[in-house]
Amino acid sequence: MKKQFSVPSMSCQHCVMAITNSLKQLKGVQDVTVDLDKKTVDVDYDENIVTESAMINAIEEVGYDVE
Repeated sequence: MKKQFSVPSMSCQHCVMAITNSLKQLKGVQDVTVDLDKKTVDVDYDENIVTESAMINAIEEVGYDVE
């Protein structure tokens, strides 16, 4: 399954790495692609293992708001 999140507060490679690392720690997340220009995060995941709210929490835990 794929889900795209809008993360408007991302501004640099540090943001990209923090969000990517946080999401990849979740069991069920298969791939994370961040587009810094569009300020989006695309996640490929197994919906039977990880929830959308868990992914949002992972992004917010490292200091970024999800819209």
